[in-house]
Amino acid sequence: MSTADVASHSLAQLVSLEGRRAVVTGGGRGLGKAIAARLAEAGADILIGDIDERLAVTAAERVAERHGVRAVGVAMDVTDPASVAAAANRALADLGGLEIWVNNAGIFPNVPLLAMSEQTWDQVFDVNARGVFLGAREAARRMAAAGTGGVIVNIVSTAGFRASAPGLAAYVGSKHAVRGVTREMALELAPLGIRVLGVAPSYVPTEGNLIAAAAAGLPLGDAPPTDLMLSGPIGRAGVPDDIARVVLFCASDLSTFMTGSTLLADGGTTA
Repeated sequence: MSTADVASHSLAQLVSLEGRRAVVTGGGRGLGKAIAARLAEAGADILIGDIDERLAVTAAERVAERHGVRAVGVAMDVTDPASVAAAANRALADLGGLEIWVNNAGIFPNVPLLAMSEQTWDQVFDVNARGVFLGAREAARRMAAAGTGGVIVNIVSTAGFRASAPGLAAYVGSKHAVRGVTREMALELAPLGIRVLGVAPSYVPTEGNLIAAAAAGLPLGDAPPTDLMLSGPIGRAGVPDDIARVVLFCASDLSTFMTGSTLLADGGTTA
């Protein structure tokens, strides 16, 4: 099954997600919330999954009110196969289908390698790598069954290209894994008409990131000195919508000839 040739489509048609249904994991706040909002603005109905059901429901209500699409918020643990499958089934039941899946949920505890426990290492890989596997598998199964193809977008990180900062061995390892598996997923799922792309943000101040940084004891001034938080050649730190717009590009027909790539959305910090 090949992707369609959309060369004759107008720009408005290429950007539009009208009639498509999307799932965003970790969508209750931060990057996921911004991603869900942009996909909805383009016309997609949205299921927002989050470990915090209250955040997911609130984000979905706001998306529906602002953009006039159907939006559902559900509790979702990306490390639990049953929870991920239930969210995918809920998208089918409540939205009527599934064409877009964004694996956004992630964690990045800062723990020096010599002090890191096996439990912390496993937790990071469970959320960041296993969660991507489970989400992509459940999405692809349903896309394949429908026979219509689809798009899976994995949120990677600049940490999938290089070491980011001391204390992030588990995070860096997990994100390299996600970047690699994105390529393999693209290869295996292409015959089913399913494209797989990665988006690699640099550090973007969000509610979750600031909480994690504070917990790690990282400074949170106007210009944090850690490499993880520095702005790049563009001259400013990113905001969630900077990443959301790149995800919209990946999810839309603008990128229909792309699969397997991971797009850097980093202000040039990895150049």
